[in-house]
Amino acid sequence: MIDVAAQLTLRAVEFNRCLDDYLPRGEGRVIDAMRYSIKDSGKRLRPALATEICINFGGNHKNSRPYAAALEMVHTYSLIHDDLPCMDDDDFRRGRLSCHRKFDEAVALLAGDALLTQAFAVIVGADEISAQQRCVAIACLAESAGVHGMIGGQALDMAYEKTHVNRAQLEEMSRKKTGELIRLACKLGCLAASAGEAQTTAAMAYADALGLLFQVTDDILDVTGNLLNMGKTVGKDVNSGKSTWVSLLGLDGAKSYARDLKILAFQAITEYTAKDGFLYRLPEWVANRSY
Repeated sequence: MIDVAAQLTLRAVEFNRCLDDYLPRGEGRVIDAMRYSIKDSGKRLRPALATEICINFGGNHKNSRPYAAALEMVHTYSLIHDDLPCMDDDDFRRGRLSCHRKFDEAVALLAGDALLTQAFAVIVGADEISAQQRCVAIACLAESAGVHGMIGGQALDMAYEKTHVNRAQLEEMSRKKTGELIRLACKLGCLAASAGEAQTTAAMAYADALGLLFQVTDDILDVTGNLLNMGKTVGKDVNSGKSTWVSLLGLDGAKSYARDLKILAFQAITEYTAKDGFLYRLPEWVANRSY
C-alpha cells in the first residue's frame, strides 16, 4: 500500500530537480523573487497530481513535466499575489517570509506576473509535445487561471468578506479559488496521457471532489492548525471575517462535509485506479493533513 506523504515527497524531489530547466535565467530582483517563491518549497501537490494522473492512464511521466512546471508557476504566482497587503496581507508563506516581505511589494507583484507569463512560455516551448496538444493545454491553462476560474474565485473570496453567504455561493467560490487548479492538474495529466473520454470524465469528477475537499480542510486547518505546520499565518480567516466552511457549517459540520467529499473522490476514481495506489489514497491524506 502506497504511502501518500512519501510519494508526494518523492515527486517533489523529482519536480524540484527539473524545475530549474523551466525558469528564466539571469540576474535581477524580479528573477530572484521568482526563484525564492517557487524553488524547493511547497507540497507540489498539483504537479504530483498531474504526473500521477498521466501515469495512471498509461502515459509517460516525462510528458507531464512541462504541464507540472506551468501548474506550479501559476499556483505560486497566485500565492505571491494573495499574500500582498491589498489582498490577504500575509507575512509568511511556505514556512518563510512571503515574497513582498522578503523583497518589496512592487517586486512581488512583478514576480507573480512573470511566473504567470512564464507558465505559458513553458508549454509553448515544450517541443516534445505535439503542437495540437500544446494549444489545448494553453487554452485549458488560460481558462482555469482566468476570470471564470481561479481569479474569479479570488474575487468572490474578497467580495464575501464580512458577508453572510449561502452554501451554493461558498461552493462556487471554493471550486474556483482552490479547486480549479486541482481540476487543471487532472485535466493536463489526462491530456499528457491521451486518456480516453471515460477516463477523463472520471478524473474530472475526482478532481471536483478533491478540490473542494482541499478547501474545506484548509478552512478547518485555519482554526485547528499552527504556523509551524502550515507555513503560513493561521486564524486569519476568522479575524478578517472571511466566509469559510467552518463559519458556515461549524467545525464539526465542516469535518463531516470533508468526510463526504472524501467518499465522493473515492467513488469517482475507484474504477480506474488500484485501491492501494496514490490516486485512491490521496483524498484520505488531504482530509487528514496537518499542513
